[in-house]
Amino acid sequence: MPQPLLAMGFLGLIGFAIFGLIIGALAKLAVPGKDPGGFWITMLLGMAGSLVATWILQAVHHYQAGERAGWIASFFGAILLLVIYRFFRKGSA
Repeated sequence: MPQPLLAMGFLGLIGFAIFGLIIGALAKLAVPGKDPGGFWITMLLGMAGSLVATWILQAVHHYQAGERAGWIASFFGAILLLVIYRFFRKGSA
């Protein structure tokens, strides 16, 4: 995923940011409780969820090299990141 991400260009990154905002907002709605951050954190959550889902699904050979995660996989990747965040946040609080 890093190579296509760097080769996207400016408009591709803007599209990825909008995609991340939508996925992050959906993940926050799906997982009950208080979530960190606002607009920017939500966007980064969705973008990171997409990257995590891509990495995991490429590691298990569901995607070929260069393929990216779609909406559903990105959504579950963002949920995974939220659950991990809450697990470590609960342990430190």
